[in-house]
Amino acid sequence: MATKIQVVFYSMYGHIHRMAEAVAEGARQVTDTEVTLYQVAELMPDDVLEKSGAKATRAAFAHIPVITPDQLAEADAVIFGTPTRFGNMCAQMRNFLDQTGGLWMKGGLIGKVGSVFTSTATQHGGQETTLTSFHTTLLHHGMVIVGVPYSEQRQMTLTEISGGSPYGASTIAAGDGSRQPSENELDIARFQGKHVATIAGRLARA
Repeated sequence: MATKIQVVFYSMYGHIHRMAEAVAEGARQVTDTEVTLYQVAELMPDDVLEKSGAKATRAAFAHIPVITPDQLAEADAVIFGTPTRFGNMCAQMRNFLDQTGGLWMKGGLIGKVGSVFTSTATQHGGQETTLTSFHTTLLHHGMVIVGVPYSEQRQMTLTEISGGSPYGASTIAAGDGSRQPSENELDIARFQGKHVATIAGRLARA
């Protein structure tokens, strides 16, 4: 039976969507792995998205289905992606997680693998606080948290500005959103997807 991996994300300007695709690419490298991408529901009104320029960028991944909380229980591992908002996850992701109380009551996510990736507008814009604070919710659900070990040495790169930490893959979008994920950042995301899928497969078979 295939190991089921969900990549669940919110993306406003496309950076997290690109990272999510890379995470999924990495997970698909693991034999007998089924990977599904989902996004969480938007909360911002259309006119606000239009004014912010996000409506056009979000159209590129409008085909990706919106997940419901109960669907999380179908996965062996869930890899969440969220942009940073003042050092925390975005409201859209928080709103989604706040609807998982029923799963929590049933223990529906206990023993499943959880992992997180993120993006920020600046080099020190709260990547690590977003990732580690997100882990708190996953721990309340009884999930097994998997990050990015230092065997992925690209997170130690000093020759260029790059995201990536032991807590999870990340990218730096720049204040105006002009910077896209670098190949180094995408490679770390691919590693994270593969690493999570490998561990989730071992747990599922056990």
